[in-house]
Amino acid sequence: MADSMVQEILEKQVLSVVKAVEDQLDDEIAALDKLDEDDLEVLRERRLQQMKKMAEKRRRWISLGHGEYTEIHAEKEFFSVVKASDRVVCHFYRENWPCKVMDKHLAELAKQHIETRFVKIQAEKSPFLADKLKIVVLPTLALIKKAKVDDYVVGFDQLGGTDDFSTDVLEERLAKAQVIFYEGESSLPKSTNQTKRSVRQSEANDSSDSE
Repeated sequence: MADSMVQEILEKQVLSVVKAVEDQLDDEIAALDKLDEDDLEVLRERRLQQMKKMAEKRRRWISLGHGEYTEIHAEKEFFSVVKASDRVVCHFYRENWPCKVMDKHLAELAKQHIETRFVKIQAEKSPFLADKLKIVVLPTLALIKKAKVDDYVVGFDQLGGTDDFSTDVLEERLAKAQVIFYEGESSLPKSTNQTKRSVRQSEANDSSDSE
């Protein structure tokens, strides 16, 4: 008896939700029906302008080096980069295995998040920056917004405490800092997310230089 009552309640709830969705769709269709040619032309023009603005942004980002993971070779270049781009992820690294792990993930994210500049700089060759930004543990990511360091990812502690983390874990951490655009689901291809294969597993041959 109790089961039948629960079933009946669930069915009523489902029907209620379906009715609400149908009503919303009906309202949207009715609103579209009321639009005349002038209204539709305004909507088309507005959408066209939005697409043009986004295309212009993409062209500008690409001209600044977005879409690629590149290395900064001089401290002066760091300041030019952070002034030119609103969002920058800078990897302070040395030639060791943990930093190579971070490199692999950042190279992938740079391609997926063209709105953000992804760069790396060798900490030992950048003593002024390392001291100014208090870079001690490597790898360290400096998350920079509007030319100011807003947050840090130090080592792997915030990424599960191991080098066996997936790229989307790092993506979510960068999204939390709002240094990349993020819609609540990983922007990476599904195969990348579902496999969650560690960089150590896929690049074991590169570990000879680990420290």
